[in-house]
Amino acid sequence: MSIIAVLDFGSQYTQVIARRIRECKVRSRIFSHTISADALKNEGVIGIILSGGPASVKTPDSPRPDPAIFDLGVPVLGICYGLQLIAEMTGGAVAKSAEREYGAGTLDITAADSRLLAGIKGPLAVWNSHGDKVTRLPRGARTVARTENSRLAVIEDTRLHRYGLQFHPEVNHTQHGVKILKNFLFKICRAKPEWRMSSFVNEAIAAIRAQVGSDNVLLALSGGVDSSVVAALLHKAIGKQLTCVFVDHGLLRLGERAQVEEMFRDHFKMNLVVVDAAERFLSKLKGVADPEKKRKIIGHEFIKVFEEEFPKIARKSGAKFLAQGTIYPDVIESAAVNSNPAATIKSHHNVGGLPKKMKLRLLEPIRELFKDEVRALGLEVGLPHNMLWRHPFPGPGLGVRVLGEVKKEYCDILRAADAIFIEELQKSDWYSKTWQAFAVFIPVRTVGVMGDERTYDYLIGLRAIHSTDAMTADWVRLPYDLLQRTSSRIINEVKGVNRVVYDISSKPPATIEWE
Repeated sequence: MSIIAVLDFGSQYTQVIARRIRECKVRSRIFSHTISADALKNEGVIGIILSGGPASVKTPDSPRPDPAIFDLGVPVLGICYGLQLIAEMTGGAVAKSAEREYGAGTLDITAADSRLLAGIKGPLAVWNSHGDKVTRLPRGARTVARTENSRLAVIEDTRLHRYGLQFHPEVNHTQHGVKILKNFLFKICRAKPEWRMSSFVNEAIAAIRAQVGSDNVLLALSGGVDSSVVAALLHKAIGKQLTCVFVDHGLLRLGERAQVEEMFRDHFKMNLVVVDAAERFLSKLKGVADPEKKRKIIGHEFIKVFEEEFPKIARKSGAKFLAQGTIYPDVIESAAVNSNPAATIKSHHNVGGLPKKMKLRLLEPIRELFKDEVRALGLEVGLPHNMLWRHPFPGPGLGVRVLGEVKKEYCDILRAADAIFIEELQKSDWYSKTWQAFAVFIPVRTVGVMGDERTYDYLIGLRAIHSTDAMTADWVRLPYDLLQRTSSRIINEVKGVNRVVYDISSKPPATIEWE
């Protein structure tokens, strides 16, 4: 199978490049920039892409590839820093730009017979992120396009198979970026579109078996998409060597614990340990109303349960590895991938290793995939569609959907109301049309009338939103008859509720969750 090597120089977009290649159904692999040309040759690569990166090629200790990669006879494409490396290492020149190019730019095509830009008409909107630029071409290369600030923005040497782009074709902001990459893959490297997610499954299983050997693995299973996919993948790879641990903190949705047990213990026949910590969490939350304090308490208790229970389970199972459902968006700003020289932008809640006392090695088999790829992988390893496309659920669970103090009574009311809302959305085909929908318990009592009697019961809020990345969101215009059915069912079926309201605020100014 055709393989394209992506050499990582610390770009935040390195994995995006690999993803775009996979979307073109071509196998891609990310390697450290330190890999030798001989090792790449042994891998059978048919093309090499040099990623961008935060360094300057003018810095003496800037990361560089093995110079011999340019003599392998396979096409090399440099992106941003990668282009500057090609120029600097093959006879051209790079200098600090008087005017840095960050963000949107315009690319003018200056050569109609460009191989990289074949079939594309300019001008193009492109995405830049650089402070240096190529000032002199390597011998034998030519320029085929320019931007406002760089007359050598796209270079080609068709004889020596060297190509370069000053902008980033892998990001959505660049017009025809995928077409440019396809030109490199199919017209220049002669790759064949043979890669499928099933290919990743086979590769991942082989890699897991090679890493784990005969040792046992613990997995913290939350029941969410990412950890569930990892559970199914690991089970496929190592079977009974896997033990899954599910913590019931008492803040789950209706029937969630039973669903996890049925899916993983009964259906997949996995080793599943359930830690019942509901009373522990609820007792710690007693009397606490501030949302941030609640989040911190829940997070702290998770760590304590983790530190108390996992070593005992690890000793009993003889586990040497701890598996996590880390995916690439968790990693992209938090830590270097494959020891790359990326600048760390911010920490992430589930990226950063293990407690020292654990003494387990970390196993993260899907850390290079994006969310939609994780769902596709889940289908390949046998998880049902309805589990993979469940709406997002906050880490603190119902702890941030019960406003104010969290009590078991409130959680039970909310669980029942939320289940009715989701059921009505599913029956009317609106569940798949919304990004997220949920109910909120509001500890406010209002007067009502039921059966000619006065009631003084609680309020339930309903929320349904459209979003793509959770950064912004708009409320969903649900049909009135759907809202009416849902409200009627909640008031009639959930004891303690006599009023239902629908949230019609967007983000911003509101947030998606109420707390």
